[in-house]
Amino acid sequence: MKIEIIKCLQDNYSYLVIDESNNSACVIDPSESKPLIKFIEKKSINLKFILNTHHHYDHVGGNKELKKKYNSKVIGFCNDKHRIPEIDISLKDREIWKHNNFEFKIFHVPGHTSGHICFHFYKQKILFTGDTLFSLGCGRIFEGTYEEMYQSINLIKSFPLETKIYCGHEYTLKNSEFCSAYDSENINLKNKIFSVKEKLKKNLPSIPTTVKEELDCNIFLRTKNLEGFSKLRDLKDNF
Repeated sequence: MKIEIIKCLQDNYSYLVIDESNNSACVIDPSESKPLIKFIEKKSINLKFILNTHHHYDHVGGNKELKKKYNSKVIGFCNDKHRIPEIDISLKDREIWKHNNFEFKIFHVPGHTSGHICFHFYKQKILFTGDTLFSLGCGRIFEGTYEEMYQSINLIKSFPLETKIYCGHEYTLKNSEFCSAYDSENINLKNKIFSVKEKLKKNLPSIPTTVKEELDCNIFLRTKNLEGFSKLRDLKDNF
């Protein structure tokens, strides 16, 4: 499988998971259709499935046009089927879904929204976290509770260290300022920030990150209890 990162809107990322054996693909969180269609047409890709981590418009905005143009099937969480545009296939928490070489397991990770999920392509050790976990940050809590988000973050922490994380936005450099303010002596964080700045200078994405990198550098993953996490989340909102 090959992952293509497609920039959308202001700072969103959509991802094409491409089966190179037949040039078919899934798209994760199509914020808008235009940049995806441009890439799909250029590479003659057969877009088979549209996967949504949650219902926010900047993650589902391209659903309708892509489905209409390519006859793709939309996949989302069963409890959010009333909010995912054009949904065809609704999956339950911890359900495994397969189609030819595409194979993943979904995990319900509430906090940012009540119906947020992650897609784990476990054979490739790849996790799409949407707006639950960012590189050096985590999502705002809109519909869930602090405890739900904390438990969702702890779930992501349990994945194998080498798991690659693809998140919904290019927030890494901005998030690094907050992490540095509260974890200023962290040498791993300093090294990661240097690496991120070098990538961004070359107009490259800072994504993917890994579970290990986030455990080493992301202050939200480094908190030891719910109280500490909640305080950090509040501080981040006003940073």
